Amino acid sequence: MGKLYIVGTPIGNLEDITLRALRVLGEADLIAAEDTRRTRKLLTHYDIQVRLFSYRRENEMRAAVELADRIGEGMNVALVTDAGMPGISDPGFALVAECAARGLGIEVVPGASALTALLAVSGFPVSSFLFEGYLPNKSSARRARLLELAGEPRPVVFFEAPHRIRATLKDVAELLPSRTLVLARELTKLHEEIRRGLASRLLEQWGEPEARGEYVGLIAAAEEAGEAIAAPERLAQEVQELLNRGVARNDAFKIAATKWGVSKRAVYQAYLEHR
Repeated sequence: MGKLYIVGTPIGNLEDITLRALRVLGEADLIAAEDTRRTRKLLTHYDIQVRLFSYRRENEMRAAVELADRIGEGMNVALVTDAGMPGISDPGFALVAECAARGLGIEVVPGASALTALLAVSGFPVSSFLFEGYLPNKSSARRARLLELAGEPRPVVFFEAPHRIRATLKDVAELLPSRTLVLARELTKLHEEIRRGLASRLLEQWGEPEARGEYVGLIAAAEEAGEAIAAPERLAQEVQELLNRGVARNDAFKIAATKWGVSKRAVYQAYLEHR
């Protein structure tokens, strides 16, 4: 019986790969890759000549069964993604689950991760955190999710595509105006960028974001922003500031209530008394 190896690969710099990962990739009978072209570049760099199998989101469920069959027949399969660890916002979970259900051998070979790299460089105290993955594509859904995260007592880590990062920053600036962000792109690469500040400030600094290179960001916890208790006057001021920026009245009450950890009714009452 063969074994499935879950192998972490570099997130940018090709030197960020372990000796164990290189050995496992070189000894595998087959490498299941999210993008065979990108993986081939890595293998060529290290002179590894192993047959590739296309394992991507579009064929993930079907391919998982086929690969598990091969492992059951004695083949050693290494699973890789474009960058980082398979299964973390990338294809991989279906194959792991299929092999686990069949009682097949599974071994993980840890490697680089944009998630842990950002946490380490953030300068935030991180005893715990929330990994959000990709925020919703649609603005309404994204804004609703940000409102749900407004009271989160842990730092929130998220991924974002380059063509959506500016819209996401605008939403954060409006809905979580006092939160510090750490935003990075091209981590470990030649043009690595890491910036810190309020979302509104990052929008001013960055101008038009680069079209290439996915972003990974960290939003400070509610407690780090001091969002705990607010006097009625402050709640009323918060609502008025939101209204002045064009936020709908009902949304303004909801945002202030979530941010300060009070009921929407309390915000409404404070606004009536102190506007």
